[in-house]
Parts: sequence; structure tokens; C-alpha cells
Amino acid sequence: PSPPGEESRSLDSLESFSNLHSCCPSSSELNSEGEEAAGAPGPGGDRPAAGAQLLSASKERFPGQSVYHIKWVRWKEENTPVITQNENGPCPLLAIMNVLLLAWKIKLPPMMEIITAEQLMEYLGDYILDAKPKEISEIQRLNYEQNMSDAMAILHKLQTGLDVNVKFTGVRVFEYTPECIVFDLLDIPLYHGWLVDPQVADIVKAVGNCSYNQLVEKIISCKQSDNSELVSEGFVAEQFLNNTATQLTYHGLCELTSAVQEGELCVFFRNNHFSTMTKYKGQLYLLVTDQGFLTEEKVVWESLHNVDGDGNFCDSEFHLRPPSDPDTVYRGQQDQIDQDYLMALSLQQEQQNQEINWEQIPEGISDLELAKKLQEEEDRRASQYYQEQEQAAAQVQQVQGAASPASGRQSGSNERKRKEPREKEKEREKNSCVLL
Repeated sequence: PSPPGEESRSLDSLESFSNLHSCCPSSSELNSEGEEAAGAPGPGGDRPAAGAQLLSASKERFPGQSVYHIKWVRWKEENTPVITQNENGPCPLLAIMNVLLLAWKIKLPPMMEIITAEQLMEYLGDYILDAKPKEISEIQRLNYEQNMSDAMAILHKLQTGLDVNVKFTGVRVFEYTPECIVFDLLDIPLYHGWLVDPQVADIVKAVGNCSYNQLVEKIISCKQSDNSELVSEGFVAEQFLNNTATQLTYHGLCELTSAVQEGELCVFFRNNHFSTMTKYKGQLYLLVTDQGFLTEEKVVWESLHNVDGDGNFCDSEFHLRPPSDPDTVYRGQQDQIDQDYLMALSLQQEQQNQEINWEQIPEGISDLELAKKLQEEEDRRASQYYQEQEQAAAQVQQVQGAASPASGRQSGSNERKRKEPREKEKEREKNSCVLL
């Protein structure tokens, strides 16, 4: 229930955005002050690094306000801003604003470096008011105005978090809450990937059509029941939540990939975090908004291809772009990096294929037999390595012998000296074993 006075305050929410200019600076004022705090761009047009000095200067300019840094990326041949998350952590406001910025529905002044949460709310509120449909019926108008009033009443929650309760039956199925009106009003799809695999009958029965909150209550109730069937059902539901703690299942990922349209800009909910998501050539990508990548101009998207969260970083054109070393700045002039990265993966795969084929090892093999196989493989590789070294040394000896007989005799003597420890090394490897 709303606290006393909350209802009357929400009714005036539509007018509250017209007064935002009096409590926070305008976009032009913020831009000029932000550039003054950050320092003017250099002659080459490079923006200064967003370090601790910039952050502290921003806080001095806007005391008591959440300050976000802006990263400018090249998106579809146009310089486009992306709001990065600061030390306060993620919030749905950033995900929604980045969708609108990438869709060019909201524009920020060029070269703007920092922005406050209040300023973001001002831009969002103005967009909602301007996006009001013009030619609609009276009933549609009243319904839209009611939705807009409800959305304005909870917009302040975008800075901290929204009450979103997923259901495990569909990627767009959520328990209805007033917070969901914001996404409907802005026409921004909201997805999740925490789904039950329909082929696992016992989990389907245990979870049913429950939302997350309802399922937690069901588990507690089943544990206290005297009915063994209910107790078992509660245990199955609890195991499902424990085994899918990442809030993303492979069935959900498949459904998500199928549901999201090609090129669609949307919001993805997972682990109480809201991310900007899109789909390119059948692959899902999440927008990289971590402030640590502020100066990494070529790190824009991260692929979403498994439930473990270890995706690949890509640029704005979805080419693989591993982040630079901490001590260097990624300048984005390495167009060959895609091919080099793929070639390295290919070589690594070839090397793995040349080693033991684990699929050919019979099941039930003992540890001793497996250790013998591993030792034999290691001996083979060591023998091959020594043969290559000896062949290379022999070629060097021939070249040196042709140039000087004396040097050739000396080289042969040295070669025999080098062979002795190698033979001992090989003998020692054959007598050793591998402990697993």
C-alpha cells in the first residue's frame, strides 16, 4: 500500500517534470559545466580520460547527485552517446535511456562528457510527454493519460530498481506490476531468459505457472507439509532455483534468441540487473556499460551465447575486439585484430585435436591405465620434440662443418655433450608416472 500522501503526490507527477529545470541544470548548462570540469578537448579532438579527477570534479559540480559518464561510440555511422554505470551500480534508468539513445529518439549535445540522474530523468520525462499520440479516440486518450500518470508516479524508482517478478513460462511473461507500464509506455520490449525446460516433466509440475515470488512461497509451504508428495515437489522446485542461480537457462536462451527480432533494441532482465540488448545476424548482444571500459572505444557489445556470462567483446559493428591491456589505450587502429584473434582460436583448436582424443578412451578405464595413456602421449610428444631439435642441430653442424672442419669437430663434440642430458631426461620421463 502507498504511504499517506503518495496518491496525491502521484497525481501531480505530470506537472513535476516542468519544474525539473529549477532543481537541476539544463542540458546546455550541464554540458558547459561538464566540459569545464573535465577540461577542454585537445587539438586532435581526443577527449580526456575519465579518471578519478574527473569523477571528483563532477561530484563537486553536482553535490548529492548521481553522476554518470558518457561514452561516445560510432553506431551505424553516427556518433552516438552511451551512458555508463558508475560506482553506484546498475539501474533500469540506464538501460532504458541507452535504448532510446541508440534508437536516436533522444539526443544529447555533442561532446557531452557527464550527466546527472536528474538530467536523465528530465530527458526521459520530456520524451514521454512529447511521444503522446495525437489522433486517438477519447477512450484511448483517457487510457493513455492514465498509464502516463501511473508511469510518471514510479519514474523515480528507475534510479534504484524496479519491482519486476518473472514467470518461468515465457521470455516476456512477467507478473503485472505498475513498473511494467514504463516499458509499455515507451514501447521498449522487456525480456528475461529464466525458463523451465518443458521436456523435464517433474520441474514443469513443481514450478507450474508460478512467478518467482509465488514459487518461493510454495517451497516454504511444501517443506512444512505432511504430504510427502508436496514435500518432494517443493524439493524439486528448490533444486531448480539452485541449479539456475544465474537466472538464465539454455532453454530460455534458445527461446530468447528466437523471440528477439533482428536489429531490435530492448531491455534484458537478469540477476536484478537491466541491460540494453540487441540481435545481430541471429546472435544476441548486451551493451557494455561498465565505466571501466569508458576509454575502450572499440568495446561496445558483449555476446550472450551461454548461461555462464563469459561472452566475447565486440565493437559497434559486432567484430571481435578483445579489450586492451590495462597499461595501454586501445586506439582502434588495428583492423587486423579480428583475423588474428580467429586465427589464434583456430591454431589452438588444431593443437587440441592433435592431442589425445578423449572420445576414443573407453568408459570405465582405471586411473592406472589412463595414467599410462597420458604418459605414452607425453613420451611421444617429447620424442618428437627431441627429434626436431636434433635435426635442426644436425643441419647447423653441416653448415658449420662445410665452413670450417675444426669448428665442425668442436660442434660435434658439443652435440654429444648436449645429447647426454637429453637421453637422461627421456629415461627419467619414461620412468615417471602421472598422478590424477
